[in-house]
Amino acid sequence: MELNNPAVLKEVTEMFQQYEHALVTNNVQILDQLFWNNPVTVRYGASENLVGYQAIQDFRKQRSPKGLARTLVETVITTFDKNLATANTTFTRETEPRVGRQSQTWVRFPEGWRIVSAHVSWMSE
Repeated sequence: MELNNPAVLKEVTEMFQQYEHALVTNNVQILDQLFWNNPVTVRYGASENLVGYQAIQDFRKQRSPKGLARTLVETVITTFDKNLATANTTFTRETEPRVGRQSQTWVRFPEGWRIVSAHVSWMSE
């Protein structure tokens, strides 16, 4: 298994950055596009457990666009061969004393890289 092939790592890093920009600007169309459109896609959030693309899409439609700005503290992206990657990051928000953390599993499909699993949580103060 080849870890962190430079070309694949660059692709996934660009996708991660695209996701981050869409997240903080509340670009729901891009966020929806970056998740795999499948009933087994999972996103466990800070206060919600979403199973299935439709549940994730419904959450995004009703989420407030306020307070989404954040600063990434440490991001680790790891690729496994050419079609699988993980992205893990910690982040801070100006209005939140706790440190947040986020993990994503990315898979390359014929239509491109998509998130198949994601998790967001807050660490205790």
